[in-house]
Amino acid sequence: MRRNGVVVRVPGKVNLQLSVGPLESDGFHEVTTVFQAVAIYDDVTVKFAPPGSGITLNISGSTMHGVPTDSSNLAYRAAQLMIDLHDLDSDISILIKKEIPVAGGMAGGSADAAAVIVAFDALFELGLSRDGMEKIAAELGSDVPFAITGGIAIGRGRGDQLTPVLARGTYNWVLAMAPQGLSTQSVYNECDRLRTGLDIARPQVGDQILQALRAGDAELLGKSLSNDLQAAACSLRPALRLVLDVGIDYGALGAVVSGSGPTVAFLVQDEERALDLTVALSASGVVAGVMRTTGPTHGARVIETL
Repeated sequence: MRRNGVVVRVPGKVNLQLSVGPLESDGFHEVTTVFQAVAIYDDVTVKFAPPGSGITLNISGSTMHGVPTDSSNLAYRAAQLMIDLHDLDSDISILIKKEIPVAGGMAGGSADAAAVIVAFDALFELGLSRDGMEKIAAELGSDVPFAITGGIAIGRGRGDQLTPVLARGTYNWVLAMAPQGLSTQSVYNECDRLRTGLDIARPQVGDQILQALRAGDAELLGKSLSNDLQAAACSLRPALRLVLDVGIDYGALGAVVSGSGPTVAFLVQDEERALDLTVALSASGVVAGVMRTTGPTHGARVIETL
């Protein structure tokens, strides 16, 4: 009996480290990053639709504002790519229930694209391996493969060449949201402007961050958080510096702008400290919203068959 649809749950991410190489002739930057999937999820439902309806995309959820529902959406592009690659039925309905912040440096759009790939594999019983799905995901964007993998991984190249990281423990995060998102391209452009004339080395993973993850040492990990795009994000959005200061003043082990921002991720010792920092940030008036979460968590996976 043919399935009518599937629901896939997919996590957001924080970048524990993001090192950015110089601007290359093709307009891209080599990056080395350490991803951690965190337990803030979008649920993506993919179902067969009536003949002739094509791909339809609908958005709901607490962070749905501003998310496109046309072919510019990465989830839509993922569906079209899967249809073209595997010659599949093109009448598909996609419903995304969003909880991952939009344009917040947490790969919300990439996560939805990853979920669509996993959903198509299950719905059409394609039998793709994780590696196979990750290769398809890499055609859509640098963060999409990690959303399939989850856990903790090093990303190289454009961020899409993944190596799992041996890690222990669960980490407590407080995420401070900004009232408006930041364009990834604008942040990279500002990073290039700020680094004009500087000799930029090839990006490498720091030994200290890998040591912290192997040991499950949250305090050492807090000291190891780094992001080469943070100065650029703060330059474009100066209020982020105040957010970072508030978190550290209230006892965070470390703070980092996630990805291209503007979400600020604070690592804290435990749930009690997470609650204290959430209250302090909420009362400070410098953030639009606060979320508590933990990591690492699984990548995109089917949670329901319809």
